[in-house]
Amino acid sequence: MPDLFDKLDDGVEEGPMRPLADRLRPKSLSDVIGQDQILGPDAPLSSMLANNALSSLIFWGPPGVGKTTIARLLADETDLHFVQISAIFSGVPELKAVFQAAKMRRQGGRGTLLFVDEIHRFNNAQQDGFLPHMEDGTILLVGATTENPSFELNAALLSRAQVLVLERLNESALDHLISRAEAELGKALPVADAGRRALVEMADGDGRALLNLVEQVAAWPPDVTYDKAALSERLMRRASAYDKSGDAHYNLISALHKSVRGSDPDASLYWLARMLSAGEDPRYIARRVTRMAVEDIGLADPQASRLCLDAWQVYERLGSPEGELALAQAVIYLALAPKSNASYGAYKGAMKSAGKNGSLAPPKHILNAPTRLMKDQGYGKGYSYDHDAEDAFSGQNYFPEEMERENYYQPVERGFERDLSKRLDYFAKLRQERKG
Repeated sequence: MPDLFDKLDDGVEEGPMRPLADRLRPKSLSDVIGQDQILGPDAPLSSMLANNALSSLIFWGPPGVGKTTIARLLADETDLHFVQISAIFSGVPELKAVFQAAKMRRQGGRGTLLFVDEIHRFNNAQQDGFLPHMEDGTILLVGATTENPSFELNAALLSRAQVLVLERLNESALDHLISRAEAELGKALPVADAGRRALVEMADGDGRALLNLVEQVAAWPPDVTYDKAALSERLMRRASAYDKSGDAHYNLISALHKSVRGSDPDASLYWLARMLSAGEDPRYIARRVTRMAVEDIGLADPQASRLCLDAWQVYERLGSPEGELALAQAVIYLALAPKSNASYGAYKGAMKSAGKNGSLAPPKHILNAPTRLMKDQGYGKGYSYDHDAEDAFSGQNYFPEEMERENYYQPVERGFERDLSKRLDYFAKLRQERKG
C-alpha cells in the first residue's frame, strides 16, 4: 500500500529554477556550517551516530540555522524514512495517518524519523499523543522549535527526548555561505567588501535569509560594484527575530535589566533600542524600567522611581517616537544611579517570616482599646507614645512577643542609603539604651 506521506516535503524538482537555498542544502552532516556544538567530533549528535544510539531530539534555535536540514541528514545517516509535518498545519487526523503509516513501515522492516516543525504549536494533549509511538519504536521524533522547550513542551515529552540548542550563524559561517553560493552560481557577487559585510549584517544570523539576499544581488547587472549604501537602498534587512510573547522578548528585557543593574548606560541603551526597533510596546518597557528602579536602586536613590513614573507619563502624553526619548533618559539615569537591592531583600525576608509566623498576634501594648473589655484584656497597656519620648524614640518592641526581633533591612554604603544606615545604627544604639 503506498504511503501517503512518502513524498511529503520532497522539495522542488531538480533544475536551475530551484531556489538557491534549496540548491545549497548540505548533502551530508559534514557540510553543515555553524553548529559545531552539536556536530563537532565529540559533540552530542556525532557521539550518538558513532555509537548507533540516536534518540528522539528537540532542536531549539532561531530560524534559518539548519534544523530541518540536519533532521533530513540524520534520516539519511541512519537509513530511516524521513517524514516532515508542521504543527501549524497538522491536526489529530494528520497525526493518526502519520503514525499508522509508520507502523506499517515498521512491519516492513524500516523505521521512521518524524520531523515536526514548530512542535511547540501542538497543545499538551497532542504532544502526549507522540509518547506511545516514541516508546514502542514506531517513530524517532525530531522536533524543531524557536521557543524555549522548558516553557512550551510538556515534561513527559521532554523526558523522552534530548534538547539540542542550535545557534544563530556567526559572521564567519555566513561569509562561508556566501562563498558557497558564489561557487554554485559560477560567479562572484558584484559587491565591494563593505557590501559583502552588509549582506551578512542584513541576514542577522539567518542562513536562509542570506541566501535569498544573495540570489537577488546575483541577478543585478554585473558591470556595477555595489557598496553598502547601494545594498541598503535595494534590499530589505531581515526583520529581527522577536515575538512579544516569546523567548526573544524575555531575553531582551533580561539583557536590558541586567545592563542597568550593571551600571552600563551604553549597553542599556542598545538593548532598549533593540526592543523598540523590534516593535515592543513602550508601555511594557516603561513598566519594567520602573520595576528596575524599585528592585535594583531602591532607597539608594529615592527619586529614581519617581523619574521613571514621570518618563512613563511623558510617553503617554507625547506617544512615539518623541516619548521614547523620555524612556531612554530614564534608562540612562537608572544605569548611572547608585545600586541597592536592600529594600527588595528586606521585603522578601519579611514575607518569608510572615509566612512562617503568620498567626502570631501583635503585642498588646501596641493595640488600640476602644472598649472597656479590650482595656481589661490589656490592650494598649504600657504603650509609650514615641513623640513624648526623648529623641521621639521609645525603643519598645513592635514584633509579636513570641518572636525574636528580626533585622531585614540592611542598607548599603551607597547613595542615600548611606544616610539611612547611619539612622539605623543610631536607633539601634538608642534601643539598647532604652532597653537597659
